Parts: sequence; C-alpha cells; structure tokens
Amino acid sequence: MEQAAQWIAPIATTIAAMMTAANGGARLTGYGFVAFAVGSIAWALYGLLTSQNNLLIQNAVLLVINIIGIWRWLGRTARYEQGAEAAADAADEPLVAATRLTTLPAYDREGEHLGSTIDAMLTCSSGRTAYVVLSTGGVGGVGEKLFAVPWSDIHLEEDRLSVDTLAARLEQAEGVDRDNWPAQAMPDWDEPIYD
Repeated sequence: MEQAAQWIAPIATTIAAMMTAANGGARLTGYGFVAFAVGSIAWALYGLLTSQNNLLIQNAVLLVINIIGIWRWLGRTARYEQGAEAAADAADEPLVAATRLTTLPAYDREGEHLGSTIDAMLTCSSGRTAYVVLSTGGVGGVGEKLFAVPWSDIHLEEDRLSVDTLAARLEQAEGVDRDNWPAQAMPDWDEPIYD
C-alpha cells in the first residue's frame, strides 16, 4: 500500500498540474482538481503509513482546497459555460461568450494561424470592443509579440477570429509593449518595420 501511494501521489499531482496549467476550460481544469485530490489522498496516505504527520496534515488541507476547486470548476463555472452554449445554440445569429475572447485562436485573411487572443479592451461609455490583444509566436509567453488589433480588423466567428492582415506582416511588425498597452489601437498596427 505504501509503495502504491508513493507512486500514485507524484503521478497524479504532475498530471493535475499539467491539466490546470493548460487552461483548457472549466471541465479540464475541474478534472485537474480531481487529479489533485487523488494526489492529496495518496500523499496523505503515504504520510500516514510513514508516520510523517506534517505530510498528512498538509495534504488533508490541500484535499479541502481541491474539493473547493472541483466544486468551482466542475460545478459553478461548467454551468456558466453550459448556459453560454445553450444561448449560442438557441440564437438566430451566432453568439460567442465574452470570456471566449481571451482564448480564441486567430487566423489571418488567408487562413494561416497567427496565435491566440489573450484579452480585449472595452470602451466603458458604449460597451463596445475597442481592440483585441493578439499573442503571436513564442512558447508559454516567452518570445511572444502582442498586437492591439482594432475591432474593425476582426471578423468574429463562433470558434475563431479572422484578422484582416497577413502572418508575414506580423513577423515584421513591432507589436505593443506587454506592460504598457495603448489607449487605443492604431490603424497601422500591423505595419512592418524596415531598417
């Protein structure tokens, strides 16, 4: 039993960390918390069997936290996503939940993948989308470039954004400072920089 707990605990914890870090929606994150709970139970059991009370107590507390995570992501947030899906299915014209604007893949006008949206800036007075922040290149945020794409250059679809530009242009364009986004998107946001 001790050896099984010793193997299950780190494997479950590693899988859980990958699932929650993937940010793949409420269900995947919720099941990540289920895997974390399995890991916490295994670690607590290992702590009990090896008389490591600190490991037992720590993982009992983590189990409670993981149960809250399961409730939040598989209960509450999953229901919100289901509600948005039901509204989209029932609508006469396509609808997309606003939260999807932070995760939609983006493609150029020829269908080449550009990257993904990471946020959107809204105008408070009108409630309209001023621009969408597009991330291109890099891995896990390292080496990426950000662009403030005017809403007028975006065609929103149910499962993606089509951006009125070309991937080759963005490779040569500067982008925006990741720590200092502009007050508004510029019309020449995708203009290549030439030496």
